[in-house]
Amino acid sequence: MTDDPVPIETRLSEPEYYRPPPSFVGQANVTDPTVFDEFDQFPEGFEAYAERLDWDERWDTVFDGSDPPYFRWFTGGRLNAAHNCVDRHLEEYAEKTAFVWEGEPGDCRRLAYQDLYREVNEFAAALRAVGVEEGDVVTLHLPMVPALPISMLACARLGAVHSEVFGGFSAPALADRIADADSRHLITIDGYYRRGEFLQHKRKADDAREQLDDDVDAVLVWTREDDLHPATELTERDVLVGDLLAVHRGDSVDPVPRASTDPLFLMYTSGTTGKPKGAQHGTGGYLSYVTGTTHSLFDIHPTDTYWCFADIGWITGHSYIVYGPLANAASSVLYEGAPDHPHRGRVWEIAEKYGVDIFHTSPTAIRLFMRWGESHLEPYDFDFKHLTSVGEPIQPEVWRWYYDHVGGGDSVVIDTWWQTETGGVVLSNLPALADMKPGYVGRPMPGISAAILDDDGAELEAGSGQAGYLVLDRPWPGMLQTLQGDDERYIEEYWADFSDLDSDDWRDWVYKAGDSAVEAADGYFRVLGRIDDVMNVAGHRLGSMELESVIVEVPDVAEAAVAARDHPEKGQVPDAYVVLREDAEAGAEVREAVREAVATDIGKFARPDHVTVVDSLPYTRSGKIMRRLLGEISNERPLSDTTTLEDPAVPERIREQVSGE
Repeated sequence: MTDDPVPIETRLSEPEYYRPPPSFVGQANVTDPTVFDEFDQFPEGFEAYAERLDWDERWDTVFDGSDPPYFRWFTGGRLNAAHNCVDRHLEEYAEKTAFVWEGEPGDCRRLAYQDLYREVNEFAAALRAVGVEEGDVVTLHLPMVPALPISMLACARLGAVHSEVFGGFSAPALADRIADADSRHLITIDGYYRRGEFLQHKRKADDAREQLDDDVDAVLVWTREDDLHPATELTERDVLVGDLLAVHRGDSVDPVPRASTDPLFLMYTSGTTGKPKGAQHGTGGYLSYVTGTTHSLFDIHPTDTYWCFADIGWITGHSYIVYGPLANAASSVLYEGAPDHPHRGRVWEIAEKYGVDIFHTSPTAIRLFMRWGESHLEPYDFDFKHLTSVGEPIQPEVWRWYYDHVGGGDSVVIDTWWQTETGGVVLSNLPALADMKPGYVGRPMPGISAAILDDDGAELEAGSGQAGYLVLDRPWPGMLQTLQGDDERYIEEYWADFSDLDSDDWRDWVYKAGDSAVEAADGYFRVLGRIDDVMNVAGHRLGSMELESVIVEVPDVAEAAVAARDHPEKGQVPDAYVVLREDAEAGAEVREAVREAVATDIGKFARPDHVTVVDSLPYTRSGKIMRRLLGEISNERPLSDTTTLEDPAVPERIREQVSGE
């Protein structure tokens, strides 16, 4: 809730529609629009997703909403996630590629499903030998190497709960997450490659252990190369995975059947302040949801090669690199390194090399490609049938560039909206069933019920042009079960604002996502960003994404972020921070073009007060712009926590650029 009940205004014009190519529609996995009718039979419609899995014991109740908001899915059922991702494919797909991994230096490795089965079994045996048991929480701190999905699946095979901490996180962040999860085992690696350097990684685990009140029982250390990184130090608690695997070569471990409601993993959100939030995801509901949405949304066929250009350390990687694709027997690409090393065509070189059909990335990456210009794509021969955007709202101009220059004007492009907490995509268009609309994420997925509410909880009418709080008012299988060790915070964060907390009826509980959105008359949703990124300009509440979408339409602008600066008369005014395309000049002309674009498309009242050309924006390691820091710079306040940034030095460089103008 906020103190100001005025709805958020949206003034952008409606973009044009793009139809999916007939060639795509003719081969799509889902072409029957009655699928929405089937899933609207709540909760039974979601059984279609669960039926895509192997169950040791079938569920007796699809949905148990008797104790809201602790919803339980497919109760009575038992299954194992590793079996569903690996074992059950061996009869038909033993020699099919599960993962093809490209190391940054150019080394590569192919893992067929039979290889994955063997390596997961051997590592599960090794984990059991060091004391990992069913229900234990095992912390992983691994980069994008094959050891990461192997470790996740080995934990799942044993019935242990894995908690992967993004490899780029610091030692204090790792220590916080180990302590919060009460984890007794840590899996790490000696090093990995980034921009041509063989970086020492294990030192973060050593430093994290020094910060813990209770030490972990064992640290398992994978090695990136045959020889240990020369800077790696081993202690009495460290165990080299290679030594363990030598003992357990050829071992097999029966997959442990888990109750559908048992936790599969913890995923800590990349929150910038306060204690990290450990979203707990269950086994049956989560795995059913990501398996079903992978099939229907990403349209993966047995002959396709799929590449989600994300990091497994985030929920996108868990859901749509590991569990969803593997449960569908997909062939996926993994890449260790940076998109511009050793050259800017690296991504397209890999796509050409492996014949990638389906490409899945973030608006952050697309804007980077856009900034480099089209010339870095031209030497490569790739042909994508399907493109995805994930992670944050994508501006219409960025969407069009993705469609025209990466998709060649004949691919489908889908945007997706979801969160760590939702487990899988909840807003998007099934690609063969709806036209594409730049800047709009689309309609709710089958079985999902979404709405936009004002500050008082009243639903805003579609087509009204008013934006408000994006909510989900009906449960779904992929949703988190709670926050690790903190049920009270779980309710306060997601349910308290729009739910009847005294009710035992699940229908009275509404999930608040924390994002603002608008619904067009055609039912398409446009997500505008976090509610915290809304500013009040002379009585007009404006979302930062709306302003940024206009600014990136300026030909010389590649990226933009807008922050609110306090103003004695107007309340707040927008400050724009822009990154220019290569060869563009950072003069008064481009600044005025930015101001005029906003004045023309939104209104003179929204014209940015300051326009600062910067070298880069403050991105978190998950690819989101941290506008909070820009607001602190605009308002000349001290910078708050920067530990989750990809480059913590960026805010100070921006402050210097602002003060130098």
